[in-house]
Amino acid sequence: MAEDKQQNDRRWLDRPGSVDKIVRTVYVVCILLFIADFAYHKHPHFAAEEWFGFYGLYGFVSCVLLVLAAKELRRLLKRDEGYYDR
Repeated sequence: MAEDKQQNDRRWLDRPGSVDKIVRTVYVVCILLFIADFAYHKHPHFAAEEWFGFYGLYGFVSCVLLVLAAKELRRLLKRDEGYYDR
């Protein structure tokens, strides 16, 4: 009886396959937005902004560079475990 109640109390993200559906949906939306780059006229300030998928690529590269910079910054700012116990 308690096991049945626990089965019914599971949230939809706890069910097998739900997270996979979300990830697939995000992939599809990203691909559709990337393809939608053909659907509008751009008014670029720089020549590179005219490239197909420039903004998506620019955002991805910027995000990766931010993560790498944060990892290096962590090494610089890291303190010993008992630093604040003094």
